[in-house]
Amino acid sequence: MSSTAPAAESSAASAGLVPTKPRIGDRVFQGLSTGSGIAILVILALVAAFLVLRAFPALTTDPATLAAQGYGEFWSWVLPLAFGTVWAAIGALVLAVPVAIGIALFISHYAPRRLAQGLGYTIDLLAAVPSVVFGLWGIFVLAPALIPLHVWLTTYVGWFPLFSGQPSGTGRTIFTTSIVLAVMILPIITSLCREVFLQAPNLHEEAALALGATRWEMIRMAVLPFARAGIVSAIMLGLGRALGETMAVALVLSGQNRVDFQVLTAENPNTIAANIALSFPEAYGLRINQLIASGLVLFVITLAVNMLARWIVARRAQYSGAN
Repeated sequence: MSSTAPAAESSAASAGLVPTKPRIGDRVFQGLSTGSGIAILVILALVAAFLVLRAFPALTTDPATLAAQGYGEFWSWVLPLAFGTVWAAIGALVLAVPVAIGIALFISHYAPRRLAQGLGYTIDLLAAVPSVVFGLWGIFVLAPALIPLHVWLTTYVGWFPLFSGQPSGTGRTIFTTSIVLAVMILPIITSLCREVFLQAPNLHEEAALALGATRWEMIRMAVLPFARAGIVSAIMLGLGRALGETMAVALVLSGQNRVDFQVLTAENPNTIAANIALSFPEAYGLRINQLIASGLVLFVITLAVNMLARWIVARRAQYSGAN
């Protein structure tokens, strides 16, 4: 045995397989990476614990006591706000997703290189604009400009339930809010979709073109199937941004605590984030706990959206580098 070990070491040395010691940089990087991952989980758990603890009084207090103090039963109060949050975000997605995918395809497969670079920089710059600026633009520019469109839609398309009712005279409707949110989430969806489209295999694209496919047929057969999981992820990230947006919605939307599918009237459902921003400065007592409890509901909604996105991406793991 004693003669075998030196022989093995000499053969390994002659083959160039010299064992190396772990480097300090590798250990530091591994520690930082592990610590960062643990820190994210700890912060998320602390946020959830804070929301649950501060929301507990509002969730457990007798509804009659809440009604006597003018707050109302919690679930009947928060469900219209949750509806308004989801309703405005869905409207933003309906408006933003087709435009974002179209811009991303234009940048990645149609535009000349210089134009594509400039347009890409412009889209990325749009993501850096503060939300309060979008809110001011929405209330002072967009809302008055959309009043004639509101009137036209209710006059000629009023038979459709979404566009029925008396149009708002100020333009501060859920429709205007959805447009502002669509502009805000457009850079997120566009940037992610552009990067995913650029990762499509060139061999697949060239094979489709060689078989006589037009450029659109090549995109439909080779690019979009490859990018489907990435598109879903981009849409879900944009939805998360729209669900949690506060200042722009608070400035633009004239909201009330109601459930209403009409998008052009003066009576609109409010959102959770906007309601917290507008009501928290004057809140006290159980009202603070009730607002924090509504924040817990928003936290659960956004967490569910992200979990749904991860599940959809995981179903097509062969097309996604996120796993």
